[in-house]
This record gives sequence, C-alpha cells and structure tokens, in this order.
Amino acid sequence: MSQYTPRAPRALIAEDEPILAAALAHALQRLWPELDIVATCPNGVEALRQGLALQPDILFLDIKMPGKTGLEAAEELAEQWPDGVAFPHIVFVTAYDEYALAAFEHAAADYVLKPVNDARLGKTVDRLQQRLRDSGGGSGTAATTATTATAAPAETVPPAPQAAQSASDDNMARLLSQLQAMLPPAPRLQMIRAAVGNSVRMIALADVVYFEALDKYINVVCQDSEALIRTSLKELLPQLDPQQFWQIHRGTIVNASAIATAVRDEAGKLSLTLRQHPAQLRVSPLYAHLFRQM
Repeated sequence: MSQYTPRAPRALIAEDEPILAAALAHALQRLWPELDIVATCPNGVEALRQGLALQPDILFLDIKMPGKTGLEAAEELAEQWPDGVAFPHIVFVTAYDEYALAAFEHAAADYVLKPVNDARLGKTVDRLQQRLRDSGGGSGTAATTATTATAAPAETVPPAPQAAQSASDDNMARLLSQLQAMLPPAPRLQMIRAAVGNSVRMIALADVVYFEALDKYINVVCQDSEALIRTSLKELLPQLDPQQFWQIHRGTIVNASAIATAVRDEAGKLSLTLRQHPAQLRVSPLYAHLFRQM
C-alpha cells in the first residue's frame, strides 16, 4: 500500500501592477518554495475566471483593481464556488493605512501591505501553512519523500466536509462585513425616487419588498408594482439600514420584514418565500448564516 503524499499547495495572484505582482511572486518563492503559483491575473475579472477554473488553495487579491475589486472578486467567487470544494484561503493585498488594517486582525483572511515586506509576508505564510494543515487542503510544507511532489489538478482534491464548507462560508461572510465596514458611511435613504414616464414616483422604503440588480439598473419590487432606478446595488446598499434590508445574494437585497420562510431544498440550496409577494428569492451560501435557527 503506497503512502499518501500531500500535493503542493497552489496559489493565484491578482494584482494590476505588474511590478508589484512580480515582487510578491518572487517573495513567495523565497519564503515558500513549495508553493505553486498557478496564475497571475491583472484584474478582478480575470481573477474570477481563473479562480473558478483552477480552484487554487490560496488567493492573493489586490483590493483595488480595475474591472472588479478584490472584495468584489472574492464575493463573486464565493457565490459561484462549486459545492463540496473547500473555498480558498484569501490574502488581500492592500495599501490601506494601519487604522483600516485593524479590520483584518480578527477577520477570516490575512493581508499583505504594499510594498511587500518579507517579515509581514513570512507571518502570513506561517498562518497559511497552519490553516492548510488544519483543513487538509494541500500540504503546508513539502513532504519529505524520495520523489519530488508535483501539483495535482484541482479535481483530485478530496471534497471538503459540509461542516468545513459551512465554516468557510461563515468566515467569508464575516470578512466581507468587516471590510465593508471600512468604507466611509453613506447618508441613509428615506425615499426611493423612480422615474416613470414624465413623472417621478416616490416610494417609501417600508413599501419595498426587495431590490433586484438588472444590468445598469435596479428593479424596485413592491407588493403590487415595480419600478426601475439607474444605480447599482453596490451604491445603494450603504444607503440602506442594514437591520431592515439584508443582502442575500450578489444581485438581491430583501426587506427583512417581508420574509416569510427560509427553505432549504434537497441539494442544500436556500431560498426565501415572502409574506405578500409570490416571488421566491435564492440565498447565496455566503449569506445563509442570516437564516440560522436562533
């Protein structure tokens, strides 16, 4: 019976500045020679595409990138990540100051401050190696064997247990919440103003059942009517009371008072039924923690 040899851990780097991307890759090669850097992406859109295709163990994501920010790429990866596959450990690459970085200290991810510093990166590497050992998702350090281990395709990794996947989703949700808290607060909306022909319809927030992203617009869904406003969920969300309006999906924000039940199907997918509206709204695994039993 042959002895199992852990495969080399695999990482993806997403950084829009080529010099910084190369510096990070070289530093990682010095500090963690066993780490296999499977891709370097110049923007968040490519990071999303390559991340889903390659399913690495670790993502190094620049927070500010063209196309999609590192935060948006991480959120969309979590939304689209296949069931039964452990979500990658995330390291955000950031130029934020020391006060903003406090949000990372208790988060479910690590950070690397620009420009890359070997001392800080070394601590990150140590933590990542420990997390990989704890999760069994790749070897923290290279195995000592007579044969050199080579990176295996992502498909050969054993599926993560359901409990580990749930913990990963919870960690990502907590991280995104903490990072969003770093953004400057926006003034709270009192009314929605929607253009309808030659008039402007005033919609009280209490009348809104849910908001749905539609390309460059948002569909404002009320009990018996709908209206379009030209903005994005990203711009709208900070203006809403988080106690009243819950984001449940990358493209959906629901009025919490309109929710009747949260139902999980045979595949484990969660959806919501509403009190006075026939729509059923899908809940991303990233936000499933909102509907845990008290």
